[in-house]
Amino acid sequence: MAQTTQTRRPAVSLLASDGRPHPLQDALVAVTVVLGLIAFVTAMFHSLHLISSWTGLIGILTGAYGQYISATTRERFPLILGLGASAIGFYLGMAHGGLFGGL
Repeated sequence: MAQTTQTRRPAVSLLASDGRPHPLQDALVAVTVVLGLIAFVTAMFHSLHLISSWTGLIGILTGAYGQYISATTRERFPLILGLGASAIGFYLGMAHGGLFGGL
């Protein structure tokens, strides 16, 4: 009789396509996307330039570090979207008054 062996698949992270969990990269993706959304939305309002410029700057930095240590394409794709939204929010926030309120 032939023996059948069942192999268990390892727990797969939502953003990892290589079958291994990447908790730091997943956290950086989430932070970058949230900061990018905040920066992008608040950049549409002239009086919220402090929020948009600071969240945009922090989103750019976390997204850049996330790109540096990312392991899979599924991590890189939302990082690029978050980086783009953060950059737009940062640049519009800088145009509306900057990081320190135009001092």
